[in-house]
Amino acid sequence: NKLISYCLRTPFVVFVVYIAIIFWGAWAITNIPVDAIPDIGEKQVIVYTEWPGRSAKDVEDQITYPLSVSLRGVPGVKTIRASSAFGFSEVYLIFKDNVDYYWARSRVLEKLNLVSGRLPVGVMPVLGPDATGLGQVFWYTVEGKGYSIDKLRSLQDWLIRYQLNSVEGVSEVASIGGFVKQYQIDIDPNKMLAYNVHLGEIMEAVKRSNVDVGAKVIENNAMEYIIRGLGFIKSLDDIENIAVGEINGTPIYVKNIAVVRLGPEFRRGALDKDGQEVTGGVVIMRYGENAMKVINRVKQAIKELEKGLPPGVKIVPFYDRTELIHRTIATLREALILEIIITMAVVVPFLAHIWAGIMICLALPFSVLIAYIAMYYLKIDANIMS
Repeated sequence: NKLISYCLRTPFVVFVVYIAIIFWGAWAITNIPVDAIPDIGEKQVIVYTEWPGRSAKDVEDQITYPLSVSLRGVPGVKTIRASSAFGFSEVYLIFKDNVDYYWARSRVLEKLNLVSGRLPVGVMPVLGPDATGLGQVFWYTVEGKGYSIDKLRSLQDWLIRYQLNSVEGVSEVASIGGFVKQYQIDIDPNKMLAYNVHLGEIMEAVKRSNVDVGAKVIENNAMEYIIRGLGFIKSLDDIENIAVGEINGTPIYVKNIAVVRLGPEFRRGALDKDGQEVTGGVVIMRYGENAMKVINRVKQAIKELEKGLPPGVKIVPFYDRTELIHRTIATLREALILEIIITMAVVVPFLAHIWAGIMICLALPFSVLIAYIAMYYLKIDANIMS
């Protein structure tokens, strides 16, 4: 009663508070993360380890099992799940809900520094993207008439992916589809036997030949010149002319025992669009980011990026969560409009007082604004459920 009587005596104060809450609520709406569906997934950190060419059994015994056992001591871990496949391993660490996500990732990194020494030589485990299962907010394809899918994949890997990966709120841009171009050396075992050259010698020779070296500096006329030995492979001829051995002083080159060509890397999947294979990418949003803002930033970056693409090449959206988010927002808007109409239809005839209905209708969106303020400070995303 005291509160109501005070509000009746000081309408100006009520008006100021009302306006302040409206602006406060509008600010909360513009800053609260907006998504279509709630993220009910667990807090998980993925440890990915690649060991090319190895069977799932070898990966399980020498990578997955040692990692799973060693990572059990990470603070806050609730359970550990793991899977092994041909050439790679994935370990999923599920943390308790009260653990900070990025604190958990830092603890896993600390543990990996100790575990790496127990793994096979050259194997380096890495953390997966700092995202959740709902992080895939935008898919696109790279299309261009007259361009092969291997050229489009190279364009995606070396230009588009890096540009979009720098967008604020993006955790990772994963390439999918097409062929990854690589140098392939097909060795003839008969010629290798005839020249008495071993496979390890060929691999080591190619590895040593693909490197730049430094040789300090030389001084001339009070000027210092840096000496560089240029050795990086730039063409097929560079590989063919690598010496892998000698017979009576005559060098044996790679071209004498093998065929060198450009070819596609081994792959386990493809991207299909309308029955045609294409090349594209998946934009993964960082944990806790605003999906709507991230997608808008990605679209803006694509507009700027398309100016520098080769003629005829364009980036076509394949999946855009913005449409689903707009439909979710429309659900709230339609619900409010229906509430106001029903309220007016019920209150006005019964009370025979139109201003009473108007005051109640004004309170409905006002209460929604207050709810958004509470959601912002409780870190609850705006989605179809909330």
